[in-house]
Amino acid sequence: MPFFLPAHISACKPVHVPPFGTRGLVALSVIGALLFTPVAADAASHKPAPAAKSTAGRVTVKSALNKDKLAKAKPEVVRTSNKPVQTKAAARKAATGKPIAASNATPAKPAQLSTRQSSRQAKLSRHELAKSDGKAASRGSSKAAPSVSYSLRQPSPMHGFAAQQNLRPKLRVESEEPPVPHLSYGELAGLRSTPDALDLKSSVALVVDQDTNQVLLRKNDSAVLPIASLTKLMTGLIISEARLPLDEQLTIEQEDVDTEKHSRSRLRVGTTMSRGELLHLALMSSENRAAHALGRTYPGGISRFVSQMNARAMMLGMRDTRYVEPTGLSSANQSSAVDLATLVGVAYNNAQVRELSTSPSYELEVGNRLMLFNNTNRLVNNPEWEIGLQKTGYISEAGQCLVMQARIAGRKLIMVFLDSAGKMSRIGDAERVRRWIENTHPAFPPLRTTGVPSISG
Repeated sequence: MPFFLPAHISACKPVHVPPFGTRGLVALSVIGALLFTPVAADAASHKPAPAAKSTAGRVTVKSALNKDKLAKAKPEVVRTSNKPVQTKAAARKAATGKPIAASNATPAKPAQLSTRQSSRQAKLSRHELAKSDGKAASRGSSKAAPSVSYSLRQPSPMHGFAAQQNLRPKLRVESEEPPVPHLSYGELAGLRSTPDALDLKSSVALVVDQDTNQVLLRKNDSAVLPIASLTKLMTGLIISEARLPLDEQLTIEQEDVDTEKHSRSRLRVGTTMSRGELLHLALMSSENRAAHALGRTYPGGISRFVSQMNARAMMLGMRDTRYVEPTGLSSANQSSAVDLATLVGVAYNNAQVRELSTSPSYELEVGNRLMLFNNTNRLVNNPEWEIGLQKTGYISEAGQCLVMQARIAGRKLIMVFLDSAGKMSRIGDAERVRRWIENTHPAFPPLRTTGVPSISG
């Protein structure tokens, strides 16, 4: 059966092929069409232009395809002014109402584009682009699409609905007044401005000779202020005097978590340790969850424990002191320097409280972890200091606080510093007092009572 090649080939002659049947002829026809299609296209390029009708048909199809691609495209918009930068294709289409081929639509370069602005680019959504193009085409106007103000932010790895929210108009409200910092009670009362001979940074200071009860230095010593974690000194004293079994295992519970100041703790909920270990961490590292667990597990519960704290304070003559919880996180735990000096003197006579509060560090095995806790008072590691008892404290309402019993120049002294201005200022005040005692008030010769700075607020 003869098989003819395409007619546009000049050397076309009948070719005799063996009888392959109908299927073979179909296969040969397909192969021939595939092999000679480029030749046919080249031959067609030398023919005259097709009719205008067919050309218009092809242009119409191409324009429809380009219009569909343009609707799907998302030209970039760079925020350099209040008006968005449009692409040339979108601007021409809005002006003439005619679609433009996608190959000719190139985005316009933004004026004076900086590195930071180039990183803050946004894209219009498909819905917004189609909507704006449709309105411009229907009106047939030469005006550009209305500008939309966007508050652009740094690119973020958000997708979907969350990413679309970045294109919504944002309202930025700027306060004309700076935020008011958290002031301590002493600062609000103006106690920090009280002058003193040693230029102390603490609003309240009191230095007393433990043996003679002689006041060597006072500054606003009768002021009643929040005492922060100095509260734990009374907490430890109540636990020690109760003579509860120190080897009893206690567990940190959710109730022990700080919900007032949201302070951090290295003791996770579910941690189990002995009462003695909790007492050690409360006095040495000022561990809040440990102190609260001690009060919670006291016979009668936390309310009974707080009642015992207040009763012990009244028994000691601490009339300016009030406790509402065992950690000191509440600003309602308040006292005066005079009362705290009394508490330090009583707690110093308790060997257990004295030893645990001055322990430099403590290594504790919690579950499968080995944890090291350090003392919050760095002076316990200072060889120039001989400290017999100490406790630190801080909350914003109380400022930096410190109480100590120390031997200086052969004298046993009790020192109280409340509402110190900075983190290290309470240590600095203690150093100033030590140098002042060594230079002016040594144990020998006998102390003279004249020339003692006394400032009461």
